[in-house]
Amino acid sequence: MQGISDNTSEDPDSGENPSARGSARRGPSLKARAVDFLSRREHGRQELGRKLARHSDDPEEIESVLDSLAKEGWLSDARYAQSIVQRRGERQGTARIVQELRRNGVDAQLVDTLRAELQSTEYERARQVWAKRYADKPATTPTEYARQARFLAARGFGAGIIGKILKGSGLDEEG
Repeated sequence: MQGISDNTSEDPDSGENPSARGSARRGPSLKARAVDFLSRREHGRQELGRKLARHSDDPEEIESVLDSLAKEGWLSDARYAQSIVQRRGERQGTARIVQELRRNGVDAQLVDTLRAELQSTEYERARQVWAKRYADKPATTPTEYARQARFLAARGFGAGIIGKILKGSGLDEEG
């Protein structure tokens, strides 16, 4: 019995301030970390929560920080979604952007609204992506047509849009 009580009394961190060692090890507060992440770029609530979870074992503390940031205007899923659309819109198709938004927990109604906006400009965006890479290399063989179609599909553009773009690129004009 005496050995058990001796072990606890010898531990300097088992005394009056049990969080002293933990806070010294953890570094900045969760809120400071969150603000640091948000100062670099917009984050969605779910994405920021995942990043903060690496620095805290307490989900309630993380939720509290996220609620506080949202209340103060630092954290907004709507701004995050618009940021994704701005950053990815010129290079990626609607399907790929929508997939990323869903994966990061953006509200379904907001995703549907953004999808409608993206679809209205998808042909122009896909045409620019294709022209940047293949404007001087029209798809004159089935192999080249397939290569260019895969290129656009990998960026999230739909089959209908791909067909319209490649239709005027060479192969279909010969047939």
